[in-house]
Amino acid sequence: MTDHVVLGEEIAFRGAQGDWIEGFFARPLDLVSMGSVVVIHHMPGYDEATKEIALRFARHGYAALMPNLYFREAPNAAPDDAAAIARSKGGVPDERLIGDVAGARDFLLRQPHANGKSGVIGYCSGGRQAFLSGCELPFDAVVDCYGAFVVNQPPAESPLKVSAVIDRAAKLNAPVLGLFGNDDSYPGPEEVNALDTELTKLGKSHEFHRYDGAGHAFFNTAAPSYRPEVAKDAWGHIFTFFAANLEA
Repeated sequence: MTDHVVLGEEIAFRGAQGDWIEGFFARPLDLVSMGSVVVIHHMPGYDEATKEIALRFARHGYAALMPNLYFREAPNAAPDDAAAIARSKGGVPDERLIGDVAGARDFLLRQPHANGKSGVIGYCSGGRQAFLSGCELPFDAVVDCYGAFVVNQPPAESPLKVSAVIDRAAKLNAPVLGLFGNDDSYPGPEEVNALDTELTKLGKSHEFHRYDGAGHAFFNTAAPSYRPEVAKDAWGHIFTFFAANLEA
């Protein structure tokens, strides 16, 4: 069933170091048991397009929470402005990100209808952050949507002051679904190949799907990069993956 009655609302929850931060919480109202999904927004920020993703998960029977990762830097700013401020400061620090995602996961699992299973999905910079979160937190499923700088370091001119996280891959306890465009540069096909090779070497369960004719941000309905047919196929893989790993 994919037409559940849903509610989406802005909430406050405890993130890294116990800070109160903003989040968008969406869940079905007609289920008594459901899996949980932490949604990590793309670099453009906590925007309407990503809130629609959280609502989509709710319509498919999951409780979803998307933290506003830029809340501390720009609590009342428009998404584009908040993203610009965050980029000017080098992006979201990894340890704070892990704390915010842990707080979101804990919030979801405390809800009365949580079935005890949790997944994390991220887009763009959020893809890298979802992979990182899967290495550091006890998720049951991890989805990386074209996350760059998992294997490669950012170029010197990048505003992001983050590092590759492939060295943490040995700590993964959850299966990984990766969705990538073959026309993307960040991550380029060679980075995806290297990640595939490393996860295979480590014996980590993973499933990658790569799409010709698609570059970065092919899920983003608000951008020229949106590829409807590719996104439709990729969404099918996401829901099959979550059904296998998040439904008790």
